[in-house]
Amino acid sequence: MSDILSLDRVSWGPPRHADIVKDLSLSIPRGQIAAICGANGAGKSTLLRLIYRFQRPRSGSVTLDGQDIWTISAQQAARTVAAVLQEQPTDFALSVRQIVALGRLPHRRGWGGALSSPGMADAAVIEGALAKMDLTGMADRRFATLSGGERQRVMVARALAQEPRLLVLDEPTNHLDIRHQLELLSLLRGLGLTVVTTLHDLGLAAEFADRVIVLHQGRILSDGPPDEALSEAHLATAFNVRCRIDRSGPHPRFSFHL
Repeated sequence: MSDILSLDRVSWGPPRHADIVKDLSLSIPRGQIAAICGANGAGKSTLLRLIYRFQRPRSGSVTLDGQDIWTISAQQAARTVAAVLQEQPTDFALSVRQIVALGRLPHRRGWGGALSSPGMADAAVIEGALAKMDLTGMADRRFATLSGGERQRVMVARALAQEPRLLVLDEPTNHLDIRHQLELLSLLRGLGLTVVTTLHDLGLAAEFADRVIVLHQGRILSDGPPDEALSEAHLATAFNVRCRIDRSGPHPRFSFHL
């Protein structure tokens, strides 16, 4: 299985400040679902920003399909990587369908025509993304009128309309109720895409991911199958608490104590 994404000794930090991510290396094979876990400030969101070409590494390199992500155009990168972030627009007067249609921009010639009528092929992709996220019935509603969970599903649908090979998500289950959390993660598993996501819910990470990467102070503390990466010792270090894992049921249950 070839790697779609590789980070080689990558470091990044704000100008004139210490690095947040430090000398980090990892590779993601095609089709793998990787969950990134760790305490607040561990470097999870920073790592994602390096992957989806928002921040240029201070040192090291990020490659997609063997190419340095900073040697290709932003449009070319957007045809490979789609990102769903925690921040959501709140003042869009656009409809749900128009928001999802923005995901087709990297596939159009040039960057113009964001609100122009899509072609038949684009329209089919847009409608398919709406259907996958159970949004067809609200496709004509204004984005600003939706609940937080509905907006999150719209942003995932926009990413799917981008038809990426690598999907990057920052806490995608935030704002979602339990049913939609499980539905979203089940959908992501069935897409056949390579997925890199941060998840604060360790139970969901253990159930959903093929691989878990635990960050601690900007470095990789553990990396492997969920049962190995999410050990009591690793989690105690990562979160600076005592950890106990109950593996007697179908899925592990985590409890923490000071």
